[in-house]
Amino acid sequence: MISNPLWLLPLLMALPLLAAILCGLLRSFRWLAGLSSLFALLQLAVVLMMLRAVQSLGSEGVLRYTLGGWGAPLGIDLVVDGLAVILLLITAVLVLFLSLYSSQYFSNGASAGRFWPLWWLLVAGLNAAFMAADAFNIYVALEMIGLSAAALVGLAGTRTALTAALRYALVGLLGSLCYLLGIALLYRVYGTLDLAQLAASVQINPATWASLSLVTVGLLLKTALLPLHFWLPPAHASAPAPVSAVLSALVVKASFYLLARFWLDVLSPATTEVAMNFLGVLGAVAIVWGCVKAFRTSRLKLLVAYSTVAQLGYLFLLFPLAAAYGSSSALGSSSALGSSAMIAVVFFIVAHALAKAAMFLAAGNIQNYFGHDEIDRVQGVARLQPVAVFTFAIAGVSLIGLPPSGGFIAKWLLLNTAIQSGQWWWVVIMLLGGLLAALYVGRVVAVAFSQMPSVQMNTGAARPVSRSQSWSGLVLALAAVLLGFNTDWLMGLLGPEAAVSATVAGGWQ
Repeated sequence: MISNPLWLLPLLMALPLLAAILCGLLRSFRWLAGLSSLFALLQLAVVLMMLRAVQSLGSEGVLRYTLGGWGAPLGIDLVVDGLAVILLLITAVLVLFLSLYSSQYFSNGASAGRFWPLWWLLVAGLNAAFMAADAFNIYVALEMIGLSAAALVGLAGTRTALTAALRYALVGLLGSLCYLLGIALLYRVYGTLDLAQLAASVQINPATWASLSLVTVGLLLKTALLPLHFWLPPAHASAPAPVSAVLSALVVKASFYLLARFWLDVLSPATTEVAMNFLGVLGAVAIVWGCVKAFRTSRLKLLVAYSTVAQLGYLFLLFPLAAAYGSSSALGSSSALGSSAMIAVVFFIVAHALAKAAMFLAAGNIQNYFGHDEIDRVQGVARLQPVAVFTFAIAGVSLIGLPPSGGFIAKWLLLNTAIQSGQWWWVVIMLLGGLLAALYVGRVVAVAFSQMPSVQMNTGAARPVSRSQSWSGLVLALAAVLLGFNTDWLMGLLGPEAAVSATVAGGWQ
């Protein structure tokens, strides 16, 4: 066991920042790819040590590091608990596989020289968002994520990509402005931005309601919950494949995680059951509307992007399910069913991150091989790109929620929590969403296995797909399925109460 695990927290911030600086200085593509793979492995090793440290502390396991010896409210603190370490772990795993994929995807010095520094700045922002203990440093993390992500979207250099990147940047800046105004108002009222101190001192008054509204609008813009989703489909569909994967798997989850922290913990006294149910309604509409748009679109990457809009809707069912037992139950484990809703969402975040990253990589491989991603023009593609099609299908199993995948575990917990709380209408939405997801996944698989030899290649844009590119997505898709076989470790990180809550809600012994 590590004698002093607290140094792991600043190290997890220093590694990606150092990688970004070194990648900005280097010009050799081989050095950039090798260096990035090394830093991805180091980051995963640090997170695994952090995971072990949190597990050794038991149910109250929290690591808190004070930078420079200055504590709250003036200093900068980094905090990692069971939930944060899960998000850091899935981030490190995806960054490793996506970095290996990107080392082949960006195969020339010019594109690699632009990609890798932005890539590691994005990773640093994600790590900061999951570890930040005060509202202002969350703002800094959001700016790092938003600006680097928008620049990565525009790497393709096409008019469509640049338009999507500009829209993404403007929406991100608007969201950050709303968030900054909200926390400025909080500081004016309470004199601190430390999340723990805010949670202990927050009161129900118009200023708190106004700040919560501003923070919510800002984070909803970044999460792309319908109807604020308009920027997401073109951005995710136009970005390079590894960028699309990280945006869908991690970036939108970071803003949702922060929103959940404010609503269910930091500013929970100012929330109302009506407002939580309203977020649930928006999520339900997103599930249905996103699935319908995914089924009707003609482009494969756009289909996966609209699928992200739909899958994000499931996350927002957390709020009405938690509201039935008090807003503190989801993060504080004071209610078995309320806590099970949070556990289901955590499972959903992990399973969706793995499956959606795999799906975007598969779509990117098909696009690279044929020079386009028009669904109707790749009939019979399974004969030429069998690994990509198999990856897409396996990832779809988790998105649909079929057993024994991690997506099945998440939806099972959500369904049982809704039933036991008497909120049967969410059950209807979840079942409908699963059926619609099966339709758009089945549509792609049916076209891929069609016997009609109508695959059309754009020889001017087609590129070969390496083995590492093919197998990176498949490993992630299989991990999303295998997650359903090993759930104890995830529950253990959320505390022993989490395992009890999941057993009660899921009907397991």
